[in-house]
Amino acid sequence: MSVSQKLRRFGHHLILGVSGTTLSDDDKRALNELKPIGAIFFAKNFLDGTPYQIWLESFKDLNRQIREYTEHDSMFLTLDHEGGRVIRTPPPITRFPHALLLRSHAYEVAKATAVELKSLGINLSWAPVADIFSHPDNPVIGPRAFGNTPETATQGARDYYLGLRDSGILGCAKHFPGHGDTSKDSHIELPILNLTLEDLRLRELIPFRALIEVQIPLIMTAHILFPKIDADVPATLSQAILETILREELDFKGVVVSDDLDMKAISDIFMKAGTVARSFNAGCDLFIVSRNINSSSIERTYRIAEDFADSLSNGSLDETVVEAARERIEKLLAVTPQYSIHALDKDVLLQHAQLAIASCYS
Repeated sequence: MSVSQKLRRFGHHLILGVSGTTLSDDDKRALNELKPIGAIFFAKNFLDGTPYQIWLESFKDLNRQIREYTEHDSMFLTLDHEGGRVIRTPPPITRFPHALLLRSHAYEVAKATAVELKSLGINLSWAPVADIFSHPDNPVIGPRAFGNTPETATQGARDYYLGLRDSGILGCAKHFPGHGDTSKDSHIELPILNLTLEDLRLRELIPFRALIEVQIPLIMTAHILFPKIDADVPATLSQAILETILREELDFKGVVVSDDLDMKAISDIFMKAGTVARSFNAGCDLFIVSRNINSSSIERTYRIAEDFADSLSNGSLDETVVEAARERIEKLLAVTPQYSIHALDKDVLLQHAQLAIASCYS
């Protein structure tokens, strides 16, 4: 197998961000050479300050080009779209409130959100947050969580996922094994949580267990170090966390996806040889490289892909591990709808706006 074939093979495990509302030369090169199995979108990918039909047509054309350069008919087209401060899209897409406010409205808000996501061609939402808002000074989760107790967080996250699922959108529980008790932001630095496995069982793992029971298809890792469980590496690289706890104890059979590899908590580690192999061997199947936080440069993406190719060549990454990961991804992609982009009716958007207001006062 040639180096280019091995790089392309990494694309089967890659969700990639693109640089703007149109494709740059770097975007075209990466999409064509790596052929990522999915794309992740941010505010930079939508025309801002323009009428609905204008930015929608622009986004539709961006999606068409992504499919053209990857030569994929089926892809994971993804968006961080939780509500509250985590909304990337321009108006008139509804600004639903953050998760902590939804309470009894979580299911119907998720169903309405799914209708809007499908109109954008999105088939995978990086939601729900399954973390518990247990640390009052948490700078990154806070009200993105559905509750500050295991019970409230579990109920809200479960209802929200079921709403997405029942309306045809894939959901992803995040950030395993729990980001709610941190006082640091993993976008900026590596948080450290001195929790034991028993601590996790009594609190953090409860929402994830409930979501696994209703067959959530993806779970996202946390870029957090848990020294009392694995003192060497963050959860994204930890076999003790991803294999022993998630796969074996919680019996999760779906796709494990990394949080963004551009986040500062993990970005330098993934520039070191052998890191991709370690993450695969720990239990990670799919990797997000947003090109949105540290740098828009495509070279970091290529270095990660090259580390994957080198690891296959030198034997530190076994073929059977990669194939098992690919089988999980392909099994999920085979049942993932591919939606056409279209404008929503004004009456639908008005109903959703009214739901957004009602959910703030539940």
